[in-house]
Amino acid sequence: MTTRPELDVTDTADWAGRPLGEREVSWEARDAILFALAVGAPADRLDLVFERDLRVLPTFALTLAQWAPDVVGSAGGWDVGTALHGSQRLEVLAPMPAAGSTLMTARVGEVWDKGGAAVFEIVVECDYVRATWSIFAPGRGGFGGERGPGRAPGPEGDPATTVDWDIAANAAALYRLTGDHHHIHIDPVAAERIGQPRPILHGLATLSGAVLAAAFAQGASPADLTLLEGRFSAPVFPGESVCVPVWADGSFRVDTERGTAIDGARAVFA
Repeated sequence: MTTRPELDVTDTADWAGRPLGEREVSWEARDAILFALAVGAPADRLDLVFERDLRVLPTFALTLAQWAPDVVGSAGGWDVGTALHGSQRLEVLAPMPAAGSTLMTARVGEVWDKGGAAVFEIVVECDYVRATWSIFAPGRGGFGGERGPGRAPGPEGDPATTVDWDIAANAAALYRLTGDHHHIHIDPVAAERIGQPRPILHGLATLSGAVLAAAFAQGASPADLTLLEGRFSAPVFPGESVCVPVWADGSFRVDTERGTAIDGARAVFA
């Protein structure tokens, strides 16, 4: 069941605070298991990949909420061909059951004016999570609004540990089965149109996989995640190796041979 208000908004500033409707979403154990495997969960982590005692990764909820930012793009809030997923925040309110349903409610939060671009905050809430997408929208700024917060400083000192992560060659092909079917993640022609030599991994797949690395580095279960945030700064490709420096306070980063792909990141576990 989906309810969606009429959205006829011409001024970027008028998007702030707009309700985006609600949607009843449901899932089965196989959906949560597919997600876990797609983001790199090892087959021997039975708590993440076996329905008998399954614990659902909290970032799985983001796949169920992807409809919300799509509403704004479809209504012309930004150019879907140029808008970028700038950052993501996830607050975990309660563990998700292995199978179930929940009512998700979405709204536009703040809309920040960056001059040549705007940043839209898309907030989705349900019984289990509160998720906030920050979408960078070129050409939508200059409306006289506030610039919003600046980039948070990076962690101090050396990381406590660094985890090497070999991303599976079929990671993007698997992850798109969880709901994000954008062609740049599977079609070389579509990837070339955005200036990439081959299909790129979904940003949320990279972020979710890094949560696994951060949890294992700290001796925690990734299913015990309570807070996650991270900023996307460069693409990651299926089949490549990355490293994830992790600090004692839960801060982490995702580095590729070309530079940093995710920064300003932090994962907190119960």
